[in-house]
Amino acid sequence: MPRDLEHLSAVSDLLALMARLRDPVGGCPWDIEQDFRSIAPHTIEEAYEVADAVERGDMEDLKDELGDLLLQIVFHAQMATEEGMFTFADVARHVTDKMIHRHPHVFGNETATTGAEVLNTIWEAQKDKEKKRAESDSALDDVTRALPAMMRAQKLQKRAARVGFSWPDPAGAEEKLAEELAELEVAVVRQDEANIHEEVGDALFALIGYGRMLGVDCETALRDCNRKFERRFKGLERELKSQNKTIRDASLDQLLRIWTAQKEIEKAG
Repeated sequence: MPRDLEHLSAVSDLLALMARLRDPVGGCPWDIEQDFRSIAPHTIEEAYEVADAVERGDMEDLKDELGDLLLQIVFHAQMATEEGMFTFADVARHVTDKMIHRHPHVFGNETATTGAEVLNTIWEAQKDKEKKRAESDSALDDVTRALPAMMRAQKLQKRAARVGFSWPDPAGAEEKLAEELAELEVAVVRQDEANIHEEVGDALFALIGYGRMLGVDCETALRDCNRKFERRFKGLERELKSQNKTIRDASLDQLLRIWTAQKEIEKAG
């Protein structure tokens, strides 16, 4: 079977499967009971599992997780079809049209020689045109609220920067970070819990802004840091286990010495 027909057949089978699962007569009770709200958390979870498989370089797992994510898309599309709102074909056509519109350097007369040029000039310009057509009230309206807080903060700042609300260079962002940390210190001294909560948020937002100005994807940086912490902590646990100890058996000084040793082992490796 030609590859294109094979693809169409596989997608058709999946769409038919989901329709069968949602069939009020003889379908799966759990699938029938679901709605857009109940499925949305699963969709987000599957997207993160795709990202995790990519980070681990596990291509077999990636294939599996991409299938799970595709199933979520098909699930949403099936529910929309049942309500007469849109179909899976509408979703596919819409994203195809959008990608053609956002790639005038491929499907039109514009040119681009680097990925950065595509991202920072052409892609953003096309999205701005789309927003104007949608008559959006704010430059921030298309930043979805469902994103993780750090990712959303960086996107909010990026959108604001596109319309001129941004420091001209990282130095301004660094000063703002120092200012927010100083305000947090004052709140801690005063033991003002509400203000501490607010100032921690402000400091995090300022740090994300500084990272953005330095060209860092803060969500990815924190994910990398999480993995590093997990790796070193497990190394600490292994070292203590070799000494027939647990973390509770060791003093803070002992834990810090082992932690430092784990860092040195990583650097040497």
